[in-house]
Amino acid sequence: MKLTLSALAIFVALVGVLSFVFLVVAIGTDFWYIIDASKWEHGASTHLSSHSGLWRTCNFNGSCSPFISPFGAGNFTDSQRQLLNMHAAFVVLLPLSLILMVFGGMAGFVSILARAYMLLLMTGVLFLFGSLVTLAGVSLYVAYSAAAFKEAVCLFGRKKLESIDIHFGWSLALAWISFIAELLTSIAFLLASRIVGLKRRQEQGI
Repeated sequence: MKLTLSALAIFVALVGVLSFVFLVVAIGTDFWYIIDASKWEHGASTHLSSHSGLWRTCNFNGSCSPFISPFGAGNFTDSQRQLLNMHAAFVVLLPLSLILMVFGGMAGFVSILARAYMLLLMTGVLFLFGSLVTLAGVSLYVAYSAAAFKEAVCLFGRKKLESIDIHFGWSLALAWISFIAELLTSIAFLLASRIVGLKRRQEQGI
C-alpha cells in the first residue's frame, strides 16, 4: 500500500510539474499560429510572414507588436465581435488554469503527506476542473483561428490565401500536452484517494 501511494506521489509530482511548465511555456511563447507568406515576400521589402501567440504577433525578422483589434475601433460586425469575444475568453481561461494548478499543487502536497482521503479527492477534482479549463481555452483558440481564417477569406478571397501556408505551431502542441498531463494528474489523485479510502475502511473493519 505504501509503495503504491509512493509511486503515485512520484507520478503526480513529475506529471503535475510537466503540465505546469508546458502551459507556462505555451502561454509565454508566440508560436501558436504561423503564417508563412514567403512566396509573396520573394523579391519584396515587406515581411508578411508572422507567428503569433496569445498576446502578440511577431514577424520573422524579430519585431513583435501586442495584439490589437484588426477591425479598428468602429462598428463591428457580428462575426468580428464574436472573434474579439473569443480572444478575450481564451486569454483568461489559460492563465486561470495555471492558477488552478498552483492551488492544486499546494493542496496535493499537503494531501499526500497527510494521506487525507477528502483532501486527495478534492485535489483530484480541482485538477480535473483545471484540465477542463485548459481544454476549453485551447479548443476556443482553435475555433478562434478557424473563424479568423474564415473572416480573412471573406475579406481577401480564398485565391489570395492559397499561396500562404497557415498552420498551428509548437506552442499549441505544448498546451495540448499540458492538458493531457493535467488530466493524468487528476486521475492519479483520484486513484490515491480511492486507495486511502479502501485502506481506511479495512482498518475500521478490523
